[in-house]
Amino acid sequence: MNIPSDLKYTKDHEWIKIEGDTATIGITDFAQSELGDIVYVEVETVDETLDAEEIFGTVEAVKTVSDLFLPLSGEIVEFNESLEDEPEKVNSDPYGEGWMIKMKFSDASQVEGLLSSDDYKAIVGA
Repeated sequence: MNIPSDLKYTKDHEWIKIEGDTATIGITDFAQSELGDIVYVEVETVDETLDAEEIFGTVEAVKTVSDLFLPLSGEIVEFNESLEDEPEKVNSDPYGEGWMIKMKFSDASQVEGLLSSDDYKAIVGA
C-alpha cells in the first residue's frame, strides 16, 4: 500500500498536498483499492466556498458510491476534468494523475489537524 510521507491525510481517506495556500486533494491508494474499479467522479462544487467536512463530490465504483469530504475550509478552484473521460486514473495513479480538486484554503491552522502519513498508516493498519 502506497502512503507517501510528503502528504497529509484524513480519516475519510483523502490525501492533501499543501503548496502555499493551495491544496490538491484526492483519495488514497487504500481508498481506491477498497472501492474497486472507479467508473465516475462527480464534483459540482467548483467556485464554491465550503467548510471543512462538507461534501464536495462523489466517487462511484462498480459496487458503491462514496461521498468526498473537504478536509479544509475554502474555495474549490479546479476539478481534474481528465477524470470525466478517464475516472480509472484514480485507481492507477491516485496521488498523481488521479487527483480530484484544487482549493484555496482559508484557515491555515486547519492543516495542523490533518493526519501525517504515520498517523494514517496506523488507521489503515499499514
